[in-house]
Amino acid sequence: MVKLDETPLPGVGVRYDFDGRYGKRLGVITHRDGRREIFVTRRDDPDACEKSIVLADDEAEAVADLLGGSTVTRRIGESMQDIEGLAMDWLPFESGSPFAGRPLGETMLRTRTGASIVAVMRAGQAIPAPGPEFPLHGGDTIVVVGTPNGVKRAAQLLAGTAAP
Repeated sequence: MVKLDETPLPGVGVRYDFDGRYGKRLGVITHRDGRREIFVTRRDDPDACEKSIVLADDEAEAVADLLGGSTVTRRIGESMQDIEGLAMDWLPFESGSPFAGRPLGETMLRTRTGASIVAVMRAGQAIPAPGPEFPLHGGDTIVVVGTPNGVKRAAQLLAGTAAP
């Protein structure tokens, strides 16, 4: 069985890789914003990337289906912490949201859902603990923590699909 290494990449995501045949390492980076990147490095220098391909969501799904993604999915599932009653999600923030271009405080997210925005990912950069004056922009990824129901309601609120 292949030994799959898992390396947290703070502010980026998680790197999963393994030693392949012929002196190469093969892996995938799961970015916090949902992107998947396949890469190949030399075994003797795993930080020197020889090839890298960033996949769109549908491309990543197709490759996973072709390769039989159950092993990787199982491994990722085992690595996730299960804290009863607590959920965390990275929510894509679209420019069509009623809160696009407006300060975070106007969402009243914590009051309305019980969930909290703990960070915003923008242009590959993490903005931890943004204040109420922080403007939300289409293309941001909003990191939300709360109860599972609160996180679900936060996603609906930010998307503009929450019930009044």
